[in-house]
Amino acid sequence: MLKKFKRVNGFFWQLAFLPFLLTGCATAPPKNASNLCDIFFEKEDWYDAAVDTRDKWGVPLHVPMAMMYQESSFRHDALPPKDYVFFGLIPWGRVSSAYGYSQAKTMTWADYVKETGNSWADRDDFDDAMDFMGWFIYKSYRINGTSKWDAYGQYLNYHEGWGGYRRKSYNRKPWLKKVAAKVKSRSLRYATQLKTCQEELDKSWFWKLFS
Repeated sequence: MLKKFKRVNGFFWQLAFLPFLLTGCATAPPKNASNLCDIFFEKEDWYDAAVDTRDKWGVPLHVPMAMMYQESSFRHDALPPKDYVFFGLIPWGRVSSAYGYSQAKTMTWADYVKETGNSWADRDDFDDAMDFMGWFIYKSYRINGTSKWDAYGQYLNYHEGWGGYRRKSYNRKPWLKKVAAKVKSRSLRYATQLKTCQEELDKSWFWKLFS
């Protein structure tokens, strides 16, 4: 009887600590998100995913990375702010269905899955989030003619949607233009940084093929 009690008691202790164990396994944001080289050296699998996105969608690495920083600060479980009702006193869900690294909305993510066939994709998976952003940037280029290298225009597409961008809805949102300018500035800084380390990153990537 005593042994059985110990087994049951141990099981409940494991359940009690399970959330902490899962939290410990969660992917933490990079230590220095202001430097793209530091990001990719710390998280080599992120560089692999970024290269795959570049090769698949023709998207330069620094553009989706700058956009992702703006959207989630590289947090896998990022959520939009809470919505409030009754004069802002009672929380009532979230302001949108955006979630994850890319802050992709549920319907847009469903369109991505349908078009790409990536049915196992998760918004809190970095590889899938990068592929989603590559897909979106590629579509913004095909639909609205926005250069894949134009982080400013691409971010406006990303925030307003392709229809909103065509209608220039961003002109009624000066704050959004300022944010898009910040994304552009970060993307250019990331691009400059990447030039100093891409050769070394590519060497590491090449040798991993044979490891």
